[in-house]
Amino acid sequence: MLEQILLIAGAAIFGVLGTIHLVCTFFSTKFDPYDPAVRAGMQATTMRITRNTSLWNAWTGFNASHSLGAMVFALFVLLLAGLHMDFLRSAPLFAWLAAANALAWLAVGLRYWFRVPTTGLALSSACFLIAAIRLSWA
Repeated sequence: MLEQILLIAGAAIFGVLGTIHLVCTFFSTKFDPYDPAVRAGMQATTMRITRNTSLWNAWTGFNASHSLGAMVFALFVLLLAGLHMDFLRSAPLFAWLAAANALAWLAVGLRYWFRVPTTGLALSSACFLIAAIRLSWA
């Protein structure tokens, strides 16, 4: 029972963070640079990999896909923990995969992001790790 609660909690944190990130990407200016010249420069330049999109459009797309990835991951874990806990008990590898994924995101967060998402990722990682350990020892 505790393992299921931890998996659901860890996934819920990921889902909330991903949803907030998506909302901020499309419905706020939270990810806009303070200097308007930087945004104008990003809108006016392309990347070396292609001239078919601006750096600003790529930035927006990267943020959107990042959000969607977190949301889909959260949904996957929520569905497994909510509907298929017996499967997770027989195959704790999937809980370990959730923990590894969360820890990878945490490593990125520690290196590149700010406190709020990194704290959320640390909590989510702890939930997944404890659940994986408990499922492996059961």
